[in-house]
Amino acid sequence: MPELLSVQVGQARRVKIGERSVLTAHAKQAVAGPVPVMPLGLSGDEQADLSVHGGLEKAVYAYPAEHYAFWRQARHDAGLGRIDDSLPHGSLGENLTLAGLLESGVWAGDVLKFPGCALRVTLPREPCYKFNASMGLAHAARRMAQSGFCGFYLAVETPGTLRAGESFELIAGRRSVSIPQLFAAKMSKHLR
Repeated sequence: MPELLSVQVGQARRVKIGERSVLTAHAKQAVAGPVPVMPLGLSGDEQADLSVHGGLEKAVYAYPAEHYAFWRQARHDAGLGRIDDSLPHGSLGENLTLAGLLESGVWAGDVLKFPGCALRVTLPREPCYKFNASMGLAHAARRMAQSGFCGFYLAVETPGTLRAGESFELIAGRRSVSIPQLFAAKMSKHLR
């Protein structure tokens, strides 16, 4: 059964990217104990750019822990340090770090049923320039597009609470379009 390894939230803050100062809430920090889940996301979490993040269809962002090895290797290959645990959960901007559920097993409309709430799969995440900066890799967005290691957004089907360490059930939806299919369609223009 899949497991919720950790829950992260973050506040919007200004960071310097190149010569620009931009608002971002990408750096998420782990939360201990139960976290309230409301229609627009997790208590204590913010999104800096509501034109691309947040809202009812992108209330919560989930990312498979299995992909962290790929990003650690990419950072190592770019000379950003040795391969270790220097990327804590939340480093990819995710609210939920999951084990046992990859993008390839998820379809838009599927529901993740936790003991205290239910979240519906909606869309894949699309990387942007802020992702490049937060990962310290000039081509992190392109690597995400090539690998398909995008994670996915969730809408809040049933509000309640989440807690790190909980197991959850994947309840299949209509299964008309998968997260990898949606991501490939969105990223095709970036891979030409």
